[in-house]
Amino acid sequence: MNYSQLSQAIQDYCQSTETSFVSNIPTFVQQAERRIYNTIQFPSLRKNVTGNTSSGNKYLTCPDDFLAPYSLAVILADGSYEYMLNKDVNFIRESFPSPTATGVPGYYALFGPRSTNPNELTFILGPTPDAAYSVELHYFFYPESIVTAGTSWLGDNFDTVLLYGSLVEAYTYLKGDNDLLQQYDSKYKEAMVLAKALGDGKNRRDAYRSGQARMPVV
Repeated sequence: MNYSQLSQAIQDYCQSTETSFVSNIPTFVQQAERRIYNTIQFPSLRKNVTGNTSSGNKYLTCPDDFLAPYSLAVILADGSYEYMLNKDVNFIRESFPSPTATGVPGYYALFGPRSTNPNELTFILGPTPDAAYSVELHYFFYPESIVTAGTSWLGDNFDTVLLYGSLVEAYTYLKGDNDLLQQYDSKYKEAMVLAKALGDGKNRRDAYRSGQARMPVV
């Protein structure tokens, strides 16, 4: 389902083509996307980037679209990866109180915005890097909305949850009949169960490791 089809379906289900309603459809869809993305960890929500530390600088800038980390690794000269442990800032400060104590970073924490740019998040590393190391970050981000992209992984692969999530937002805006709103919400929750079984279930197992899914035979 692309955005044009989704927008038309929302209008058809809600039986409304009123100008202000139609102009708010992008908001309904984007709110539904955010709720879905923060509930289910689909592989399409992962991104990885590489960068470099600076010798003597314990801070590492996060990507602009960064939301949460999955892993952060130092890539050594021989190409091997050493994954850092995610800790609190106070752990880094207490364990490595002197910024001049340098070495290969083994720990990192989300430091927060820097004073030079309040919208830019950074990591703090411990110990302070003693060289310019390559690093690889896997992180959670919001993919481009179907509203602006026209299509999305969610729209192509699990349009049911996107449709009913958008309908819940749209019908709430219309202040519609509570029984119908509950019906849309129930359909949304049913779709979320199936989507979660994919994102947090099937995508995290295989037949070799977990065995094939089986139902008991009576």
